[in-house]
Amino acid sequence: MLNVLDLFSGIGGFSLGLEWTGGFRTVAFCEIEPYCQAVLRKHWPDVPIYDDVRTLTADTLRRDGIAVDVICGGFPCQDLSFAGKRAGLEGARSGLWLEFARLIREIRPRFVLVENVPGLLSLGMGRVLGDLAALGYDAVWDCIPAAAVGAPHRRDRVWIVGHANNQREPVSGYQEADCRRAADRFVRTGQDVPHADSQGQHARALDAEVGSASEPVADDGTECAATFGSDWWLSEPDVGRVAHGVPARVDRLRALGNAVVPQIPYLIGQAILEAVAGEMSERNAA
Repeated sequence: MLNVLDLFSGIGGFSLGLEWTGGFRTVAFCEIEPYCQAVLRKHWPDVPIYDDVRTLTADTLRRDGIAVDVICGGFPCQDLSFAGKRAGLEGARSGLWLEFARLIREIRPRFVLVENVPGLLSLGMGRVLGDLAALGYDAVWDCIPAAAVGAPHRRDRVWIVGHANNQREPVSGYQEADCRRAADRFVRTGQDVPHADSQGQHARALDAEVGSASEPVADDGTECAATFGSDWWLSEPDVGRVAHGVPARVDRLRALGNAVVPQIPYLIGQAILEAVAGEMSERNAA
């Protein structure tokens, strides 16, 4: 069982999807919005909630007896979204990626899962990949829309999976800068989707390219339908944005708008568990 620290948790879509696999267990949330905190307490009553990613530290978690194998989260997208002012990772909201990266450095989890809007591709993808590489994580990424798992809406999102390599300590100085320049080059020129390692080397990792990253990886949600039933999405309520009489309507809409579709973390979690099982088999065979 892999222990999960869920950052920028929202209403728990990341944790829900990972826990569906049966191989992940959420041990802590970090969420600042009171409405979302109430939702998390309802569904995960025994899991602690920290309210500010800027003050959360590895020491705090250790003092509270919390061990972490996986850090997941979709850091704020307001400064990356095409609907915003496009300040990028220099913005006050999306700049919280720096706190995400700090916690990765302090905790050194085995896996890192990151989600954000496609605007990240042109406003900070190189920085995120470079930071992960500098911290000692190999990373792969792709754009996966909600439609790829059968949802009746597109909802394009960038998903990044980082895996700790054999490097025990983060790199620094010239190597770190080199990692970032290399990652920026791949994103800027539209070359193959990169696999970034700690030495700034890249290789084709997924059957997708930046130029076609908005295409669904699947168009019928076959695997999710087999798991959850073909009528899964029929349960979505048809509540318009101008509907009256819905309790906490604005908070609900904001929470849903910021949430991830849990079926995608479920599929990513399944892939991680298969990789872990394969590593264990190879180790036992050796």
